[in-house]
Amino acid sequence: MRTLRSLSLALFVVLALIVAGCSRTESAPARVSGDWHGDIEIPDRPVAVGVTFTEGKATIDIPVQGYSGKELTEVKTDPDAVAWTIPNIPGNPSFQGKYDKASDSIQGTVTQSGQTFTLNLTKGKVAQPARPQEPKAPFPYKSEDVSYRSGDITIAGTLTEPNTAGPHPAVVLITGSGAQDRNETILGHKPFLLWADTLTRAGYAVLRTDDRGVGGTGGKLEDADYKTLADDVGAGVTFLQGRSEIDGKRIGLLGHSEGGYLGPLYASRPDSGVAFVIMQAGPAVIGSEILIEQTKLILAAQGAKQDAIDRQIDFLNGAIPLYRTGDLEAVRTYCHQYNEKLPPDEKMSDAAIDSQTTISMAALINYDPAPALSALRMPVLAFYGSKDLQVPAAQSEGPARAALAQYPDATVHVFDGLNHLMQPAGTGTPQEYAKIETTIDPQVLSYVTAWLTQRFPPKS
Repeated sequence: MRTLRSLSLALFVVLALIVAGCSRTESAPARVSGDWHGDIEIPDRPVAVGVTFTEGKATIDIPVQGYSGKELTEVKTDPDAVAWTIPNIPGNPSFQGKYDKASDSIQGTVTQSGQTFTLNLTKGKVAQPARPQEPKAPFPYKSEDVSYRSGDITIAGTLTEPNTAGPHPAVVLITGSGAQDRNETILGHKPFLLWADTLTRAGYAVLRTDDRGVGGTGGKLEDADYKTLADDVGAGVTFLQGRSEIDGKRIGLLGHSEGGYLGPLYASRPDSGVAFVIMQAGPAVIGSEILIEQTKLILAAQGAKQDAIDRQIDFLNGAIPLYRTGDLEAVRTYCHQYNEKLPPDEKMSDAAIDSQTTISMAALINYDPAPALSALRMPVLAFYGSKDLQVPAAQSEGPARAALAQYPDATVHVFDGLNHLMQPAGTGTPQEYAKIETTIDPQVLSYVTAWLTQRFPPKS
């Protein structure tokens, strides 16, 4: 689900500060080039960054925030004046520095929103965070890149299948909001790759796909409403039903976050053919209520003052009724007008505003999941993390139980101490996601696998 940043309605992650570099030992180079890394020396929480200079251009990586290969602007590669700026981020983060021959490093500072921090860079790539759960080949199962049609676009993905004889029960994975790849890559984690590996080893075929406009999938996510996205889910089910090695009567859905909206929405169709639904942090209340609550919780956890939180809620309360009308131009005008009242370091770029005034954002804000959840007549598992600040368990657990009460085999479970990604968490804020090495707590993987095998055991 999406979170608010300054005046934005943006998803998941708070963007940050940055880097740059250059050098040579014997003498100063004519131009800086290659890979450089260092730490922005923020007190008590240094941020490791890496910059790559190539032919007068530069890109930046911030592993702790899952930031990779972002192009920098206003790049200077003169050894006596190394500089760059990160575009479209509030506070205009920028670097100024110079090559130091004695230390063979670039010495400089990063400035953002009037604050300045030391950043010294040395040669080499920045270290990537540890991800001990990430599956590595060779795999003890089949893995095939596949594609199929959904309306007028092609959807691309990966289908994994056990090596045992079929037909196999199958799971279609559905990503959360924002443009996600088939692994649902988030801040260096690949939770859908881990789900696919876990469930395929347990005897299930698993289909995971790129979102619209991502990887090999066509179309534009921002132009898709929920009917269209639910149709995409259905196209995946139909594709699996056409495979002889898949048991067409035992195909289910596992949706994360916004995917927990879309899974039940498709499964509630009378002819869906879906056998079960699993919701990981799937909201059980209307999207606008989720957005307001997550904004309050995340900003408070980040230490924001109450007047700052109130300003954000005031902004949302003004924008949400406009989303209800479907007039996105009115939403865009409102955002620009509100933006003008903000101090320079809090302003959003025009591009950032445009990215939030979309059909897909309106669909999320306006969607009420109760009718679809109440219509489900199949086994359902909905689970949440007690430290999830994006889809708070306290907000969705009760409504999920109420909506699913019509079917006897519906399970709602809350895992203590876990966040929106089902990681063991401290504060639960999105800033923690990249710092936590665990991608999905093993107890969650075991719990879901046990629930599934009790109801839809793989062919032995």
